[in-house]
Amino acid sequence: MYGVNTGIGEFSEVVLNDDQIKDFQRYLIYNHAAGIGDPAPIEYVRGAMAGRINVLSKGNSGCRPVIAQTLVDMLNKGVTPFVCQKGSVGACGDLAPMSQIALLLLGEGQAYYQEKLLEGKEAMDKAGIPIPGLEARDGLATINGSNVLTAMSAIFLYDSNRWLKQAEIAASMSLEALKANMKPYTPKLHEVRGFKGAIRCARAINACVQGGDLIQGKIKCKVQDAYSMRSTPQVIGAAHDAMAYARSQVEIELNGVGDNPIFFPEENMQLSGANFQGSPVSLPMDMAGAAITMVSVLSERRMNRLNHPALSVGLPAFLTKGGGMFSGLMLSQYTADMQIVEQRILSMPASIQSIPAAADQEDFVSMGMNTAIKNFQILDNAYGILGIELMAAAQALDFREYNFGRGVTKSKEIIRKYVDFLDIDRPLYPDRTAMKELVKSCEILEEVEKEIGSLE
Repeated sequence: MYGVNTGIGEFSEVVLNDDQIKDFQRYLIYNHAAGIGDPAPIEYVRGAMAGRINVLSKGNSGCRPVIAQTLVDMLNKGVTPFVCQKGSVGACGDLAPMSQIALLLLGEGQAYYQEKLLEGKEAMDKAGIPIPGLEARDGLATINGSNVLTAMSAIFLYDSNRWLKQAEIAASMSLEALKANMKPYTPKLHEVRGFKGAIRCARAINACVQGGDLIQGKIKCKVQDAYSMRSTPQVIGAAHDAMAYARSQVEIELNGVGDNPIFFPEENMQLSGANFQGSPVSLPMDMAGAAITMVSVLSERRMNRLNHPALSVGLPAFLTKGGGMFSGLMLSQYTADMQIVEQRILSMPASIQSIPAAADQEDFVSMGMNTAIKNFQILDNAYGILGIELMAAAQALDFREYNFGRGVTKSKEIIRKYVDFLDIDRPLYPDRTAMKELVKSCEILEEVEKEIGSLE
C-alpha cells in the first residue's frame, strides 16, 4: 500500500520490508521537513493542526488514534511547533510545514510553549504530553494534506470580511462628504438584478448614512455620479460574492478527507488518489485576493475625488485651508498608489504557476501556499489604503456643515481619537501608521455596529 509499505513519490514502486516500515515514517518526516526562512505565525500553525485533527477524526487515514489525540493535546496545552512558512507547493499537501509539526510526534523539532521557543521534546515534557512516535502510516497521515494553506485561507476570509465592512463604512463617509446621489443605493435596484453581495453592500451603506441630511434629500446632488461613487455596491458586492464562494470551498476542505491513500475499513479497501491537491482552495483564494485589490482601487479613486478640486464638489484642494503654503493630503495619494501597485503585482494567480517536481511524478501542483502568503500581503496593504481614505473622508466631513448619518458620525468620532484634523501641514507618517493599525484593529467597525447594528 502506498506510503505504508512502499516509498513515496517516484519511489512508490519500491516495496519496504517489515523492519523498514517504522524507520521509513521517521525518515519520511526528516526528508520532508525542508522548509526555509521565517516562522509562520502561531495562529496559522494552530489552524493547520486543528484542520489535520478534523481529517484524522474521520477514520479514513489509517493512522493510530494516538496521533490525532496528541495533536489535540498540543493544541489544548499550548504547544505550537516551529514551522517555516515557506516550502510548500500545495500538493501532496503542505508537506514541508506539516513535517515540522510531525517532528514533535517524534520528540524532535522545536516548539513554542508559554511564549518560549524550546526543543521539541522539552516543550512536550513541560506540557506533560507523551511522545507517541511514528509507526506504519502515522507520519504520512500527519502531513499529506493542504492544511496550512487552508488554515491561512480561513483566517484570511474572516479578516477580509471585516475589512470589507470597513470599506463600506469608508465609502459611506466619502459619499456624504462628496454629496453623492444616494438613489443608486436603493435596495430594489439591486434586488432586481439579484446579486447577493450588491444587495448586502447597498443595505450596509444605507444603514451608515441613515439619520443624515444627504439620505433625507436635504442636500443638492448631481443627477448621476462617477462610477467610483455609484458603482460601490456592485464592486464591493462582487467581492462579497467572491469571498462567499471561497468560504464555501474552504469549509468543504476543512471538513473533508484530504489525504492519500484513503482507507475504507468497512469495505477492506484503500484507494490512492490525489485528495491532497490544493487547487480547490488555491483557485478561489486567488480570486479572493484579487477582490481585495479591486476594492482597494475603488477606495483610492474615492480618495482622489476628495482631494481633487475639480471633482470634490466645493471641498478645498487636497483638503487644506492653506493651499499653496500647505499641501494637505496631496502626498497621501502617493502612499495609497504605491501600495495598490504592490497589490496588483501580488494579484497574479499562483494557482497557474505549477512547476513539476519529484522526477515529474508530481508534475502539477497548486502553489496554494504562495496564494495564502500573498493574500495576507495584499490585505496588509489594504489596511493602509483604507486608512488613508478614512482619514481623508474625516477631513472632508469637517469642511461640511450638514448632518451626517449615525454610522458615519460614529466612524468619524473614532478616527478623531487617533488622528487630529490637519489644520496645518505636519509629518503624516505617524497618522498613516495609526490609521492602518486602527483599520486592522476593527475598532471602527465594532463601534459602528454597536451604534447601527450588524452590517451583514
